[in-house]
Amino acid sequence: MSDETTREPASLRAERTRAPPSRLALVALWNREEPHRVGEVLFPTPSGPCVFGRGPARPDDPSPRVGWLRQRPGRNEPTPPSEGASLSRRQLELEAAGDRLLVRRVGRAPLRFDGRLTDEGELRPDDVLEIEEQLVLLCVRRPVSLPASRAWSASADFAFGAPDRFGIVGESPAAWALRDDLAFAAQRPLHVLLLGPSGTGKELAAQALHALSGRERPMVARNAATIPPGIADAELFGNVRDYPNPGMKEREGLLGAADGSTLFLDEIGELPEDLQAHLLRVLDAGEHHRLGEERARRVDVRLVGATNRGLDSLKHDLAARMTLRIEVPPLSARREDVPLIARAILRRAASADPRLAAQLFDERADGLEPRLAPEIVVALARHPLPLGVRELEALLWRSIRESTGRWIVLARDAAAAAPRARATGPEAIDAAAIRAALDAAGGVVSDAAEALGLANRHVLHRLMKKHGVAR
Repeated sequence: MSDETTREPASLRAERTRAPPSRLALVALWNREEPHRVGEVLFPTPSGPCVFGRGPARPDDPSPRVGWLRQRPGRNEPTPPSEGASLSRRQLELEAAGDRLLVRRVGRAPLRFDGRLTDEGELRPDDVLEIEEQLVLLCVRRPVSLPASRAWSASADFAFGAPDRFGIVGESPAAWALRDDLAFAAQRPLHVLLLGPSGTGKELAAQALHALSGRERPMVARNAATIPPGIADAELFGNVRDYPNPGMKEREGLLGAADGSTLFLDEIGELPEDLQAHLLRVLDAGEHHRLGEERARRVDVRLVGATNRGLDSLKHDLAARMTLRIEVPPLSARREDVPLIARAILRRAASADPRLAAQLFDERADGLEPRLAPEIVVALARHPLPLGVRELEALLWRSIRESTGRWIVLARDAAAAAPRARATGPEAIDAAAIRAALDAAGGVVSDAAEALGLANRHVLHRLMKKHGVAR
């Protein structure tokens, strides 16, 4: 088929690729009194200040009130106003200013910006804002509405923030784009390559792709790096009895086992180059030979490969036959999903351990809710998590092990390794911020300096002298 016959009209291509309008927003990462809000979004008004706080709007409000939204593809679902008893009716004043979001505390609950106590701040994407002991919010740039799904037709078949029926967790634009890409690929009889760092959930993506494809037989999965080099051909293509070595049992091979189904080869780039070459005829014509057998066998197999090493790890002719390529985003590209993923991991652990559930979870209408301390959520929002979900799960278990009270607190080693707050220029710190930091630190100057993002306690001593603040 020529390129001319497959090329879509330029107007349709432009419409499909046009980015939806986006604005700075705040996403709930933690909410002490209303944990069901995790993943919900606040969009400050695009012009002029607006207010966030407890309760609904009133006719005498001096500024517009910003409300919570649950974003799903093609629609925004408003949710009721916050009802946290410790929030003031006017808690924050927000104002968009280009690539910054100006935030000012007007209510009684203390405010932490990037780890330090303050009354105001300028937020940029990936900055973390805390209404102390009440809310943790992440600043993001986000589409005002998520694009309608092109292929995913099951957007409402799972609760907001919960795993979908394939186990994928996330309400971020990146998570929804992934679901749509998987559904689009599943409906085509083409081989697929999943790209992305370790721990991003490429096997979950492969399982979703298979389940959406309509192929009824179970998916066959194998990590290519675990295939023994000496019998790699036999493992993949099968062999007759006693071939190539006496005493070898007959094998149908991975391709035979996956006939009528999907073969998922994780770390496909680890296959030797000669074995990658042997795959080409299978991908082109569905034919292969078992070792020691003259007749060709036909199989109906869709190959889904995954690699964290990029296209360079594959022979160019094998890569060319992996027609559809899907990027599975790292956690760093969807930080607002990390608390939802953490909750799913912890709920799974609690369901298998009643003692753990009784100690560290609350029973709520929508299931067990882990009592995560805000410090652990803040740390997760900042942590790069280069190993993805595996690293997240390990960090959570270390934290559980060290949590002797009713709350899951941050493991000491994770706290020591956590990225420091963005350094603050001393000229931006006033007397009120110094007093608030000292109060929170119980008068310990070195701790107050760290909370303010200063280099050391000596800098804070100089600021205290400058502003006339006593210890």
